Amino acid sequence: MSTVLLEKVKTIKALNNIAESGLNVFNKGDFKVDNDSENPDAIVLRSFNMHTMEFGDQLKAIARAGAGVNNIPVDKCTEQGIVVFNTPGANANAVKEMVLTSLMASSRNLFAGVAWTKTLEGEGEQIRSLSKQERNNSSVKKSREKHLA
Repeated sequence: MSTVLLEKVKTIKALNNIAESGLNVFNKGDFKVDNDSENPDAIVLRSFNMHTMEFGDQLKAIARAGAGVNNIPVDKCTEQGIVVFNTPGANANAVKEMVLTSLMASSRNLFAGVAWTKTLEGEGEQIRSLSKQERNNSSVKKSREKHLA
């Protein structure tokens, strides 16, 4: 005779606005996201401060979507046998893009250029006349013709 163990669907509570694509990772047959659950099996959060929360007896895990666990009472969770973990590399791609963009912008003096253009407010006519003078400059014309040929 065989024994079949039927496990109930696990309830997950999101304490912050977690992206739908992140919550869709949970298999719908095994997990149910219920943000109103009083006694979830797991909690997913970003920056929500949990230090004053009481935990139900079914809570098994708390997942922090981001680096650090300063908003989670780790000592209290340890005493109650609740696993706490985080995802510190989750935004690594975004950080990489920001760093590379900043490096490229600073290498081209982009920030100084933007600041300089802000000083030109109200100088539209003067800039147009300088631009026309430059286009009519013979050395500029020769250079332009050389590059277009």
